[in-house]
Amino acid sequence: MSYSDHDLRAAASAGAIGRDDLQRLLAYLQQRAPSGPAPRAQFDAAHLLWYAGTLIVIGAMGLFSTVAFSQMGGRALTACALAYAAAFGLAGNRLWRRDLRVPGGLLIAIAVSMAPLAVYGIQDELGWWGRFGKPGTVHNFYVWIKGSWLFMEIATIAAGAIALRFYRVPFIVAIISVALWFMSMDLTPWIFNVSQFDWEMRRVVSIWFGLGILGLAWIVDYNSASRDFGFWLHLFGLLAFWGGISATEGATELGKAIYCLLNIGLLAIAVIIVRRAYAVFGAIGITLYLGHLAEIVFKDSLLFPFALSLIGVAVVATGLAYHRKQRVIADWLAANLPAAVMRLRPHGAAE
Repeated sequence: MSYSDHDLRAAASAGAIGRDDLQRLLAYLQQRAPSGPAPRAQFDAAHLLWYAGTLIVIGAMGLFSTVAFSQMGGRALTACALAYAAAFGLAGNRLWRRDLRVPGGLLIAIAVSMAPLAVYGIQDELGWWGRFGKPGTVHNFYVWIKGSWLFMEIATIAAGAIALRFYRVPFIVAIISVALWFMSMDLTPWIFNVSQFDWEMRRVVSIWFGLGILGLAWIVDYNSASRDFGFWLHLFGLLAFWGGISATEGATELGKAIYCLLNIGLLAIAVIIVRRAYAVFGAIGITLYLGHLAEIVFKDSLLFPFALSLIGVAVVATGLAYHRKQRVIADWLAANLPAAVMRLRPHGAAE
């Protein structure tokens, strides 16, 4: 936990520490302070360009690849993927060792993302693709979810795990998370023991997969000094879980009200573990429920827009109050929440 001079002086005013102790403590901390400005986490124009370029390269070799690209043949596609992986891997390693961790790590992530293309080329060259019903080209890996992509997904996860062993790059976790979600959909027919699966089956699998990823995210939070690794797992876990819940069709009004309560619960979790992603999804879910009320339940109500406006103003005011009293609320939670609940809070959650 970090403390400012203001916090220490407030503690002295409250009698928690003596005035003499305060002066000695401030003098000691002043001596330990670094000579230069402390490094700050930032996301500036350079970071934006690095991430944008990474996504463009990954998309160019997968999501946005054309049919003509796939007609190169399996051998050429594998050679192309390996060349890309080697070039970006070497460049990333060089930047990484020059302490340019963000651009270097992103280049390593690009190398990892070449794994499905390489495996697709091998399958196509050896004639294994036809044995699985030939579901399409490599481009369709990012569009359609089919069981024939299983080997590509396994290769992507394995490549990501190996890369993480040597380079602690949080964005690689995002690539692994996407492959895991694809795999969960591809394994759906095996889970339900059917040859074809419908939207409802996918939705159920997505919910359970999301819960599993969220559990893994909390484990990573506990065992990692950096919260960046857990970020992508929390994000993709919420996408799968919240998306599956939100896609429920034919729910009763009671079910929709429970859905709203679930999203309110996400807001509470966001406060406890200090993960903004939960607040974002919770706020979107509450907005969707309020939109349902406006469109269906209170469609012809004159007062509903005004009442909803007041609710919105109250929410904003609550946010402002929380911002001003965030430290006090955090201390109150630490003092009053049951120990079993506090153990769920990952290390560094108050940062």
